Amino acid sequence: MKALIFAAGRGERMRPLSDTTPKPLLEAGGKRLIEWQIEALVRAGFNELVINTAHLASQIERAIGDGARYGARIAYSHEGDTAEDALETLGGIVKALPLLSPNGARPFIAVSGDIVTDYDYRRLMPHAQAIELGVADAHLVLVDNPPSHPAGDMGLAQGKIGLHPPLLTYGNIGVFAPRLFAGEAPVKKKLFPWLYRAAERGRVSGERYAGRWHNVGTPDELAALDSLLRPGAAAMPAAS
Repeated sequence: MKALIFAAGRGERMRPLSDTTPKPLLEAGGKRLIEWQIEALVRAGFNELVINTAHLASQIERAIGDGARYGARIAYSHEGDTAEDALETLGGIVKALPLLSPNGARPFIAVSGDIVTDYDYRRLMPHAQAIELGVADAHLVLVDNPPSHPAGDMGLAQGKIGLHPPLLTYGNIGVFAPRLFAGEAPVKKKLFPWLYRAAERGRVSGERYAGRWHNVGTPDELAALDSLLRPGAAAMPAAS
């Protein structure tokens, strides 16, 4: 199973740092943010990766390369050269589909390039198998609402995603069936609220992850995470 890492946007809340350096290349704990994801995916056995790029795309491709030094094979889904060219999450998936699932049959993982988590991606395998069997079209990992997003995004009841409270936050980790995107064009469009249509039909499963998860949004959050991840620091606290 292949994995897509989102890395095309500018990260508006991270400005001015992200004006000159792509947000996924900013460092925390001595590693680029995107490297935490690459290494976690490879450690779980997912070494065929696709990275989508737009804002300062050439910097990402130069820094990460073909993935050999991470034990991965990395391809790039190039959306353009500026932040304005980025296709958002839904458009980015659709454009990358030929790289992620050439025959349109195998599900794929999609994760953000700016989160840091100890989630074990091997946990997604049974859900990917259920998707292949047609039991669901997607599986999402939710986390407790961080201080920066107290309202949450979606509900979870009996293993199914819905819109009824209590609401949790989408952890930017999911598995998707290519068939879910049939008929969609690679244009600028967000995955949510588009995906809620499938959720309303009971086609999106989910899980709550209570472990370590950090979504790095601002320079202050980046500095705080950097301190937590440095050697000798105390264990990472949960969601932020």
